[in-house]
Amino acid sequence: MGEVTMGKGHEILQFTNHVIQGRWFSLFTSFLIMAGAGATYLFGTYSKEIKASLEYDQTTLNLLGFFKDLGANVGVCSGLLAEITPTWFVLLVGAAMNFTGYFMIWLSVVGKVPKPKVWLMCMYICLGANSQNFANTGALVTSVRNFPESRGNMIGLLKGFTGLSGAIMTQLYLAVYGNDAKSLILLIAWLPAAISVIFVYTIREMRVVKQPNQLRIFYYCLVIAIVLALFLMVMTLVEKAIQFSHAAYVGTATMACALLFLPLLVFVREELGVFRRKNLPIDPLQVVVVLEKEDKSITSEIKKEDGNNSKCFWFNDIFFNKPARGEDYSILQALLSTDMLILFVATFCGLGTSLTAVDNLGQIGESLGYPTTTIKSFVSLLSIWNFFGRIFSGFVSETLLVKYKFPRTLMMTLVLLLSCIGLLLIAFPFPGSVYVASVIIGFSFGAQLPLLFSIISELFGLKYYSTLFNCGQLASPLGSYILNVKVTGPLYDREALKDLAKKGLTRSSVKELTCIGNQCYRHAFIILASVAFFGALASLILVARTRNFYKGDIYKKFRKQAEAEMASTNNNRIH
Repeated sequence: MGEVTMGKGHEILQFTNHVIQGRWFSLFTSFLIMAGAGATYLFGTYSKEIKASLEYDQTTLNLLGFFKDLGANVGVCSGLLAEITPTWFVLLVGAAMNFTGYFMIWLSVVGKVPKPKVWLMCMYICLGANSQNFANTGALVTSVRNFPESRGNMIGLLKGFTGLSGAIMTQLYLAVYGNDAKSLILLIAWLPAAISVIFVYTIREMRVVKQPNQLRIFYYCLVIAIVLALFLMVMTLVEKAIQFSHAAYVGTATMACALLFLPLLVFVREELGVFRRKNLPIDPLQVVVVLEKEDKSITSEIKKEDGNNSKCFWFNDIFFNKPARGEDYSILQALLSTDMLILFVATFCGLGTSLTAVDNLGQIGESLGYPTTTIKSFVSLLSIWNFFGRIFSGFVSETLLVKYKFPRTLMMTLVLLLSCIGLLLIAFPFPGSVYVASVIIGFSFGAQLPLLFSIISELFGLKYYSTLFNCGQLASPLGSYILNVKVTGPLYDREALKDLAKKGLTRSSVKELTCIGNQCYRHAFIILASVAFFGALASLILVARTRNFYKGDIYKKFRKQAEAEMASTNNNRIH
């Protein structure tokens, strides 16, 4: 009896070890890290505390917001670091940056350190915001390499959890600290860092193994993520309408965490099947057949490499003798390619206009005469549809690509055209149009990043993906700065000055420059819609350039690698 109990205990221990070291647990911990990597979305919640505690004016607060966006979108350092160091080191660096940046902000806000200079606060928030790129690089890039045949689904889910991060952390801070926005900064400092440190060794690249029910598992995760998003949206709206007790906040936070951990049950069940199959007898004849196919494919690949291994000058390698699309480009080959230039233009136009709309949504509602509670509803709508956009672009583009060879680049074009409609609804408003615009802009904004990251991985390979996907989003802050600071802001101020002139007032006679009326954002958003349309045209050029590539089987080599790995594993078991 004792031996049976010990045998079962040993088997449970083996299974636990199998789960923790498996791809699915690595994916689950990636979900958790990404769910803590969206602190930048909470800036609007705690920025008032910074402004009041440090006695900043609105211009200084906007400067902090710019450095927050700059840090959040410039992730080249994390990408380059990931090329030369292991994933655990990248995650630890990110955790240290996150804690240092936000903890120093918290110390400054609660007065535990002398009031810092403005430039130092800018550095703190830039450092804290930049840490999310290290989490992105460590978790997202590793997961894509572990599940290369499902990268669209993978990126959609991971970025979707990042989109929900702000709402999840809001529920947690209400449960732990109560309605204290200063303590939210402290939570942002320690919680994401703690998650990265705890799970740092579980996120690593692993052998790609072919699993026939893989897509079904991702759809289970999709359903769970959607339920979590809907729960958070309902709770956000209810908490604004009803005064919650602390116990009620604890209950909602517990429910949110339970839904967040629910994918672990799905993954444990899957790993149990894999664990049992590993102990089943196998057919040696089947392994021999698979190994023969593997040997033939390897031989043919070697011949190809020998044929293509001609020596040429470095300049020719960069500009002329580039690999075929889908193969591994070097960093310079990718960055100096026409395809990347077109993606840069499309990202500048698409994400630049979307970020500008998002940053001005509150003032848009104010200029059109909506009450404060309604404006908050616009922000909630935009956030939840941002999540649905990320999920939709990941899963739907993957399904259309696999089943119908529908190019992901064409999906990008359609999303940018949809964005034009949302921007025009703000330029030419009618009663209730901002509700529709919030949904459209939130959805198209969310859809763009998963598409961009997937397209980069497909066109330029996965070898230097950690650097390339971070470079791909560099156009986003550039577009936001030019279109927001240099175009939308001055045009809004011009309309506001016209209003003052009609009232016989001057700029010096009012403290805050405010514009009320349909005309406030009309010219700016006509320009933004035109820029987004230009981005759609640029994306359409990329559709034409990559048409033949997407007609082929872009995941063929990954399936071969998975089959070869399975054959090798089975062969080892025979011997």
